[in-house]
Amino acid sequence: MTSDTSPAPSQRPVDLTDCDREPIHQLGRVQSYGALLALSSDWIVQHASTNLEEILGMSHEEALGRPLADLIVSDGFDRIRASLRTAEGGETAVRLFGVVLKANGKSFDVSLHASGPYLVVEFEPKLGTRGRDVMTDVYPQIARLRRDRGLERLARDAAMGLQALSGFDSVMIYQFQPDQSGKVIAETRSDQQHRYDGLRFPASDIPVQARALYKRALLRLIADVDDPGAPVLPGVDLNGQPLDMSLAVTRAVSPIHIEYLRNMGVGASMSVSIMRDGELWGLFACHHDAPRYIDYELRTAIEMYAHMFSYELSKFEDGERKQAQSDTASLQRTLMGHMADGKALSESLMAVSDEIRLVIPHDGLVLYENEEFSATGTTPTKEEFAGIARMLDRSIGSSTFATDQLGRAHEPARDFPERAAGLLAIPISKRPRDYLVLFRRQIADTVEWAGDPTKPAQLGPNGVRLTPRKSFEVWRETVTGRSAPWTNQQCHAAELLRTVLLEIFLKITDATSAERKRAQEHQELLISELNHRVRNILNLMRGLLAQSRSSARSLEEFTDNLDGRIQALARAHDQLTAEHWEPASLHGLISCEFAAYADRKAERVIITGPDALISPQAYTTLALVLHEMATNSIKYGGLCDSGGRVEIALSTDHSGGLLIDWKERGGP
Repeated sequence: MTSDTSPAPSQRPVDLTDCDREPIHQLGRVQSYGALLALSSDWIVQHASTNLEEILGMSHEEALGRPLADLIVSDGFDRIRASLRTAEGGETAVRLFGVVLKANGKSFDVSLHASGPYLVVEFEPKLGTRGRDVMTDVYPQIARLRRDRGLERLARDAAMGLQALSGFDSVMIYQFQPDQSGKVIAETRSDQQHRYDGLRFPASDIPVQARALYKRALLRLIADVDDPGAPVLPGVDLNGQPLDMSLAVTRAVSPIHIEYLRNMGVGASMSVSIMRDGELWGLFACHHDAPRYIDYELRTAIEMYAHMFSYELSKFEDGERKQAQSDTASLQRTLMGHMADGKALSESLMAVSDEIRLVIPHDGLVLYENEEFSATGTTPTKEEFAGIARMLDRSIGSSTFATDQLGRAHEPARDFPERAAGLLAIPISKRPRDYLVLFRRQIADTVEWAGDPTKPAQLGPNGVRLTPRKSFEVWRETVTGRSAPWTNQQCHAAELLRTVLLEIFLKITDATSAERKRAQEHQELLISELNHRVRNILNLMRGLLAQSRSSARSLEEFTDNLDGRIQALARAHDQLTAEHWEPASLHGLISCEFAAYADRKAERVIITGPDALISPQAYTTLALVLHEMATNSIKYGGLCDSGGRVEIALSTDHSGGLLIDWKERGGP
């Protein structure tokens, strides 16, 4: 036999997550202003609320196990059945207004939705005729929503419009913050006071499962906080499962939430979800000092009004994003202008730091490129940033990263919040990882809460559950180690700037790669040309040695012949370099050879005919040929005595080839 060592319920530790575990979608009760039936697939009533007799005139015992067609008139049944296809499998309720369900002609507003294997049908009696269409009141309020006056004015106008439509004593617009707490950004009250405007409510005030339900069921009316409601029987099905009432418009209220509202002094409340891109952006929170019921048709119109506010909110935020795009495009043009002047990326970014500050306000900027640290403004030191860079390398991937509490992500940063309490990191390459990082200093901020968010939990009338706080007096918290938060628009601008910097970085990388490739190709060409010329020179020297050896009768004569031929090559090379390795004059080459050896006899060399330009590839070879002929003429031919001469005639043949006609006269 084992002993049970688990703590007794009264001893169990209590924390704020207790509220998150409450099954508020399975409370098994409805509010008294409506009745509920859950039908099987063959239209047989499986569950019924015990207030059915007050609403439809029959007890819930009579309804259980009977077809719906037996409980209401045929016209009403036909209208409900015709709407069934829309309700099946849907995540939203089908709404029918002014449906006659009883023979006395009394009409109801009806809601239909699927819940597991059941079709849930809810009935709310029409309390009377309005006298005019509900949309007549809604359209003027929609027309007053103007996004071009800023978010604060848009929210205030929306709160005033919803108060006019609903008649509630107060309407607040409650915006969820990044930490899931809520901030009241607009409030309108019939007593003209501002009780909660600007205050924060801790995230625990709206538990996780409540926020999930707000995304599915967009409007929630609590008509009377003192209403005991009516149970839905049987409480569980044959499998022991309670009815899922997530989308039930008449669903009863959690005892925890009822106590919370009573502590606020509220007699009735209505919450309307504000959605943005499929997520819960915030709520319209409506409070009334006394019980207040609004019929289903008007509540539907109010939902539409909230949709229109969400649309205007989306357009406002889209406008902010477009402005960020425009500012970033202007920044890109300025940055590219600096780089077009030949400045490096680091120098260019430092030069436009003021322009970046206008788009994304910050106190300091760091560029970390190839492990080189460049900074301007108020920033961590190079050594401090090295640790931040390692944290970014292992944590953020290739996306931008923003935090207004750097000390939470990087503990050493808690030592220098006066220089870097907030960080917005923009990766601009992958390997090596380079960053543009914007820093914000710590701000001494005072957050005003509607009551102490850290007040210790106390057990109350709801057993081991938390008793909601009873005080909503302003409670001020001084926050340290935190910078001004980075807004969605600033983070979007950072993403755009990241795209710009990546584009510039890739252009620089491509240009460097292309320059490196051109340099490599040029180097390979030079090496190839050098190899070719060295081989030619070596072959030429072998030829000169062989030629000089065959014509020499002594070592001295061999040396003189070799020296003369090398000198001829040197003179030819000098002429080519004087022309920058361009084609050189044949007249000049001939004259140069005779001038080097014939002294005054060179005057007896007569050159006629048009000059020709000899390409560098042929010039040295032709220089050696002319050297041999000139030296032979001086030693053995027309210039070996005092009376001979050399006649050289240049011409072209029929194919355009060069003809050199060499004649020596008057020699031995």
